[in-house]
Amino acid sequence: MEARSPRELEARNYLEKHRIMELLNYLTSALLFFRPGEPREYLISILERLRISKISGVAFPFFMDNSNIAAMFEMLDSSNRGTISLTQYKEALKILGLCTADEVFKDDGHGITFEKFRCEVNKRTLEI
Repeated sequence: MEARSPRELEARNYLEKHRIMELLNYLTSALLFFRPGEPREYLISILERLRISKISGVAFPFFMDNSNIAAMFEMLDSSNRGTISLTQYKEALKILGLCTADEVFKDDGHGITFEKFRCEVNKRTLEI
């Protein structure tokens, strides 16, 4: 989606600079993953923990641990080849709120291994 006016371009740059869309995707994914009874209070608590994490330098605990990441990879790798396609990889990151729809990935012709998938999920989570 291309910005049409200077104001739209300014807004888009602001959202990208502050990674607002990634944060909103993360919050939405967490909400759908846990489905808390009090969603507003839950979102406030996540934002508070993110703020404290940023101030203290202590890593924020992500809602996907290694067993969840492994389970997701295994569902994507239904043929048990040990790799998933770049398209599957990008969709998984989008579902987790860890990439934007227009993010471009370089296809080196090789599949994505579990190790690469796990490392990228963890790295992108820390960046949030």
